Amino acid sequence: MPVALGTPGDRGDAMEEKRPTIAELMDFPCDHVFKAFGPGTGRGAPFAAKVHQAVCEVVVVPDDALKLRESRQSGYVCVSVLVHVVNADQVAGIYSALKKVEGLLFLL
Repeated sequence: MPVALGTPGDRGDAMEEKRPTIAELMDFPCDHVFKAFGPGTGRGAPFAAKVHQAVCEVVVVPDDALKLRESRQSGYVCVSVLVHVVNADQVAGIYSALKKVEGLLFLL
């Protein structure tokens, strides 16, 4: 029976293609910005501290590497962290540590 493209039974070439790795997508060493979104109560300080601690499990970064941006009604905060990474393992390790941060809503 023929299968229409885009249906769950479709196993076309697109499904078999391998996604590029971090090492293939980035040139190392480089500066990379990690963005974590979470609760913004109290100027986002508690969440930002957890994000900073998570990143520092992999690479030590100074406090001034963090930038906070509160939502208009301060319900949420985006914490951007500029990190100098030297290999793909550091990038993967930082993302892994950030995924464990309590209150994390979204990660870029």
